[in-house]
Amino acid sequence: MLHPTESSAICQAAQRDHIAICHQLIGYEFPFEMNRSLELALLRTFCVPSIARILNRTGKFIHRAQQRYNDTGLILGHLIKWGYDSPEGRAAIAEMNRIHRRYAIANEDFLYVLSVFIFEPIRWNARYGWRPFTDLEKLALFYFWCAVGDRMGIVHIPPTFAEFAAFNEAYEAQRFCYSPDNQAVGTATVRLMQSWVPGAIAPVVPRAVNALVDDRMREALGWPTPSRVLQSLLAAGLAGRRRLWRYLPRRRQPDFFVDRLPTPNWRSDIADPEPPSPDTASRCPFLRMRQVLRSPS
Repeated sequence: MLHPTESSAICQAAQRDHIAICHQLIGYEFPFEMNRSLELALLRTFCVPSIARILNRTGKFIHRAQQRYNDTGLILGHLIKWGYDSPEGRAAIAEMNRIHRRYAIANEDFLYVLSVFIFEPIRWNARYGWRPFTDLEKLALFYFWCAVGDRMGIVHIPPTFAEFAAFNEAYEAQRFCYSPDNQAVGTATVRLMQSWVPGAIAPVVPRAVNALVDDRMREALGWPTPSRVLQSLLAAGLAGRRRLWRYLPRRRQPDFFVDRLPTPNWRSDIADPEPPSPDTASRCPFLRMRQVLRSPS
C-alpha cells in the first residue's frame, strides 16, 4: 500500500524526526533502492515535453551528462546527508535558488519535480525493496522534501501526503505525451547509464531500463514495448535480490553518493549555467535539479 496511515502520532514523529529518518534511509537502509528509483524519477521528468525541450535545446545535458550528474549529486547529496538547515544544506539550497532565478519556471513544475523525489522511491521500494517503507518513513520523505520546497520558495505545496500523491498523478495524466525532445534526452540519459557498466554489458542497459519503466513513460519517451521475457527476467532478478537482502547483515558504514565526489565548489560549472535564450527561458524544473544519486549497495 503506497499511502501511509496519517495518524496524528505518526505525523508528529515524522515531522519531528524526518531529517534523521531520511539520512538513515538513503545512507544506510536503502542506498541501492533509493538510487535506482531516483534514476527512474529523472526519466519521469523527461516525459513532459516542456522540460525535455529546454534540456535538449541547451545541449548541456546531452553533451555533458556526467558532469551534470555529479554537480546535482553534490547539491542534493549535501541536503540528504547533512540536512537542509545545516551549513552544507543551506549552501546547496542557496545555489539551487541562485540558478533557478535565471529561469521563469512555473510553480506547478517545481511541485512535480519535488513530488517525484517522494513517490518514485516509495513505488520502487514497494516492488523491489528488501522490505517496504513503514508509514513513518513514507511521511518522513514527504516532510523532508516539502521542507526543501519551502526553502526553495515553492508555494502551494499540498499539505498532506495523499493530496500531494493526487497532484503527482493528475500532473502526469495531463502533461505526459511524446515529443522528439523527450526521446532525445531520455536516450542521452540511458547512454550515461551505459557508461557506468563494462562494455560487454552496456548494450543490455537500454533494454533493461525500457523494461523497468511503465507504459505511460514508454509512450512519452517513444520507446518500444519490451519483450515479456525480459520483463519477467528483470522482475525475477530484483525479487531474488530482495529476498537475499532480507537475510544479510545491515550496513554499518554509510554509503552516500556525495562522499564519492570532490568537496563542493559552488563556483564550478554548475554555478555558471548558460544564460537562457528567449525561447528557452521557462518551464524547466529539472534543468539544474537532476537527481540520480547513484551508489551500489
